[in-house]
Amino acid sequence: MIEQPAMVKICDIREESPLVKTLFFESSMNFIPGQFIMVWIPMVDEKPFTVSSIQKNLLGISVLKKGTFTDLLHQKRIGDTIGIRGPYGNGFHLQPELHSCVVGGGIGIASLATVIDTLPKITIIQGTRTASEIIYRKRFTDMRFCTEDGSLGFRGTTVDLLEDIVKKQQFQKVYTCGPEKMMFKIVELCKKHHIACEVSLDRYIKCGFGICGQCDCSGQRTCVEGPVFTIPELNTMEDFGRVALLKTGERVDVNNHRQLSYISIDNAK
Repeated sequence: MIEQPAMVKICDIREESPLVKTLFFESSMNFIPGQFIMVWIPMVDEKPFTVSSIQKNLLGISVLKKGTFTDLLHQKRIGDTIGIRGPYGNGFHLQPELHSCVVGGGIGIASLATVIDTLPKITIIQGTRTASEIIYRKRFTDMRFCTEDGSLGFRGTTVDLLEDIVKKQQFQKVYTCGPEKMMFKIVELCKKHHIACEVSLDRYIKCGFGICGQCDCSGQRTCVEGPVFTIPELNTMEDFGRVALLKTGERVDVNNHRQLSYISIDNAK
């Protein structure tokens, strides 16, 4: 039987940046960092989002305004209702005893926020195009920033900054989420330095529980076998970092196509 959405009331809203809001609602859901939920706006559509905040029975989703669905979520006010179902998928294999690094590209840091909350020995890297896109500045005060335009922190990409840091600092594990091209390079860097790595792979998720096959990556359903994958698993997935599926089912070259990120944001117009 297909799980029906549970209606929840928005009880708080936090402005994270000019284009990102975190919506909070009460839920007793047992969520593992890295999993996702389906968020429903009645009479509109349903999209997948990561849970970016867990405070007892209060959960939050961070929403980047980019498309019709997310624009409607940004219009929600305290007291409005949305539907949720889940959680779905496999989360991160958290190892608090290891010295780890979290690497978030763009809104991908939302998928890693609950990982950061859980791990005591951790270095945090957040990368964006420009300073105004950085989120969670007050929440995580010891983040290392990088911006492509150099307007804040290290000038360059998250890959450039991680490569610079690993020359001076030893990590046993890296957790990452962001554009697939970025994560592919992070994985290759981790292989080079013999560092364990897990990625949260964002593909177009439609049903959330493995029926439609829309989120396939080399035979692996992102919504069931993922969205979190380890290096040994990624080594068997030839499409990772190379080929993505659009919501039409069309296979496109990841390196030549605008990167689509669906777990934390909605790009559908």
